[in-house]
Amino acid sequence: MSSMRTALHDWHVSHGARMVDFAGWDMPVIYTGIVEEHQAVRTACGIFDIGHMGRLEIAGPDALELVQYLCTNNAATMKEGQVRYSLICNEIGGVQDDVLIYRWSDRFWLVVNAANRQKILDCIFRVRGTRQATVTDNTLNTGMVAVQGPKSLELCRGLVPVDLDNLAYYFAVRTTFQDRECWVSRTGYTGEDGVEFVVPVEKIGQLWLALVERGCRPCGLGARDTLRLEAAMPLYGHELNEEIDPFQAGLGWAVKFDKGDFLGRDGLQIRQQDSTRPRRVGLELAGKRIAREGYPVLSAEGQRIGTVTSGTLAPTLQKSIAMAYVQPQYTVVGTAVQVDIRGKTEPAQVVKLPFYSRKK
Repeated sequence: MSSMRTALHDWHVSHGARMVDFAGWDMPVIYTGIVEEHQAVRTACGIFDIGHMGRLEIAGPDALELVQYLCTNNAATMKEGQVRYSLICNEIGGVQDDVLIYRWSDRFWLVVNAANRQKILDCIFRVRGTRQATVTDNTLNTGMVAVQGPKSLELCRGLVPVDLDNLAYYFAVRTTFQDRECWVSRTGYTGEDGVEFVVPVEKIGQLWLALVERGCRPCGLGARDTLRLEAAMPLYGHELNEEIDPFQAGLGWAVKFDKGDFLGRDGLQIRQQDSTRPRRVGLELAGKRIAREGYPVLSAEGQRIGTVTSGTLAPTLQKSIAMAYVQPQYTVVGTAVQVDIRGKTEPAQVVKLPFYSRKK
């Protein structure tokens, strides 16, 4: 099966990006170097092609009711233009995906993970029932770009005819780019301030070039991963999957039992009471060796107590960090543990998440 390509694919290739298969898409993992790209986002501005993310539209008289049933968070309390993080769970409370809900006056958009787009579409059609709601997959007719870093708003000024500086965090605005409808949200996946643009697919090239000309640095998935890891943002397939529930992942705040029935509600109520399941923690290793996904986490005495889900040598912090699921009694900040790195143990300790947060 050949990989899918975003509308910016040819630009990435012609500018020397190393391309990899990611969730069935041919995506740039690195242009010049992960550390340089990472630091550009932390200190100035980086841009990411995130055209592979699924963009699903739900409209019609029962759109709100369908979104409410689908998602764990409460869409009914959202204002127009608001963006809200949510989970979509399965019947037993495991996470099918983590998504962003966008509320417009006449419709909702869900931004879903590339690997889960078809699964979530299938799920929506399965639970829609007799509700009057239309579901449209806009992934291939739009492009999406994330502009991230302390200089991102400054470098975006004048690209669209609205003042993005006054756009509140986790809000979006419908506007135009080169006379075509688009929307811009003040969101991101790096721990920095910034915005994400969704524009018609035939305009994404012009938007990308305008951002590059203004001094935004193209960044690949490699830097996106180190940035989100420093900010302790979960990545589906690593910190989240259909076996893990939101409470284990530390995302219970995105589950609203008081809003009425929703997919997985009964399973989640059972799982919320279960204090024996492994929980997500942050680990800081003593040395510079990297704790990779799947490496065992051991107690100070050498008993296996958990598993690493993501790890890296954090460019901003110059420390080896990891996220892991460990038995509940080992989740206290300051707990001494060890990571088995290819047969040799490395001392580590449980630390507070996130590892990095920007100065407000």
